[in-house]
Amino acid sequence: MEMGLRNRVAIVAGASQGIGRATAEAFAAEGCRVAICARNAASLKAAAEAITKQHGVEVLDQAVDVTDASAVHGFVEAVINKFGSVDICVTNAGGPPAKGFMAASLEDWRKAVDANFLSAVYFAREVIPHMQRKHWGRIITITSITTKQPVTDLVLSNAVRTSVVGLVKSLANEFGKDGILVNNVGPGFTATDRLKQLAKTRAQNSGQKEEEIFAGWAADAPLKRVGEPREVADAIVWLASERASYITGQTLLVDGGAYKGL
Repeated sequence: MEMGLRNRVAIVAGASQGIGRATAEAFAAEGCRVAICARNAASLKAAAEAITKQHGVEVLDQAVDVTDASAVHGFVEAVINKFGSVDICVTNAGGPPAKGFMAASLEDWRKAVDANFLSAVYFAREVIPHMQRKHWGRIITITSITTKQPVTDLVLSNAVRTSVVGLVKSLANEFGKDGILVNNVGPGFTATDRLKQLAKTRAQNSGQKEEEIFAGWAADAPLKRVGEPREVADAIVWLASERASYITGQTLLVDGGAYKGL
C-alpha cells in the first residue's frame, strides 16, 4: 500500500530505543527524512547511523531533554534549518515509574507531568505554525493503554497520560481547518525495556518470577502474546499517511485486544 509519505519530514521523539526507534525506522522505510531526539546521545547516534545505512535517508539526530521547552524549540529549529519544514511530529517520552498512589511522591507527579504531558505541549507549540503554512500536518502522541484502562502499579501513567488525550482532542478540533490531523496511539504491553522494568517491579512486589509476569500479560490479551515495537510503529505510520486522511482526534489502541471496554 502506498502511504504517500516519501520525502515528508518526520520528527520522532524518544527514538533511541523501543517504540520510538521502531517508529523512526518505519518512517525511513517509507522514504521520509527523519529527525530523531532522545536524552542519550550515544544511543541516538547509533540509531541514526543504523537507519541511514539501512534505508539511505537523511537523518538528523540531536540529544534533547523533552521536558525543557527551550531544548524542544532548538531541536525543531534545527529540523527546519536542515530540512526546510516539518510534516509529522511523533511525541514520545519514557513512562513514569511503576508505583502505587501512596508510594508516588509529589516530585514523581511533577516529573510525570513534565515528561508525559508538557513535552507534547512543547512539541505541538513548535510544529503547528510550520504545518499551518503548508496546510498539512500530522501530530501523533504515543501514550498507553492506560488512557482507556488503568493498569495496576501505574497510577502516574494512568492519570497523566489521560490528559494527553484531552490535548489531542482539543488540538484536533482547533487545527483541523488547517489540514492538521492530531491522533493518539495507545500501546498495550509491548516488548520494550520499559516493560521489563515493570515486570521486575511487579515480581518484587508479588513474589512471582518475571517470566510469570510476562506470561500473565500475554494470557490477558486475546492474541496471547505481548506486542512488538514495530507493530506499534506501523500503526503510527499509517495514521500519519494519506491512507488515514479523514481520521483525527482519535486514540488507536495497539494492544492485541487487551482493552476490555466496548
